[in-house]
Amino acid sequence: MDLIYDWTFPALWWSWVAYWIFSSFRVRPTKRAQPAAARALYLAEWFLAFALLSWHGFRAGWLGARIVPPTHALFFAGAAITAAGLGFSVWARIHLGEYWSGTITLKEGHRLIRSGPYALVRHPIYTGILFGMLGTAIALDQVRGLLAFAVLFASLWRKLRTEEKWMTGEFGEEYRQYQREVRALL
Repeated sequence: MDLIYDWTFPALWWSWVAYWIFSSFRVRPTKRAQPAAARALYLAEWFLAFALLSWHGFRAGWLGARIVPPTHALFFAGAAITAAGLGFSVWARIHLGEYWSGTITLKEGHRLIRSGPYALVRHPIYTGILFGMLGTAIALDQVRGLLAFAVLFASLWRKLRTEEKWMTGEFGEEYRQYQREVRALL
């Protein structure tokens, strides 16, 4: 049982990272990209969030305080939420195909995708990642997990707002209609 507790979340997240890296090579050329400094800030926030979850030094003190008494059910519920969230983000990434980018970009010949997971939420990749982080925080059951979720949420919310401005600038009324019809996140 210790192997399950020790390896479930690293296996889920590292599998997700491997897919993300592998699939990043098949994208359209970029027409417009966010500045490198903005990208560096997002990466620093992501690093902080994942360091909070994985670095043993954060287990001490108030960051390591339990929120509720730990149970097997809590662990497996968190694992299921993490797997579902990461799976949802992969579905969105596959559906977005060659228009995907890890940074805020507009691609050459960019078109607005409104089908598949994009019919459910405007930012299904962010939604899936947030659910993945929430599930991980639930299973971890420590204050540092909630803090990691909050850091990642703030980072993705800021990124989402910039992306929304770019998409509105590119697609105008078509994107504004999409905003009226579909929520940004679940």
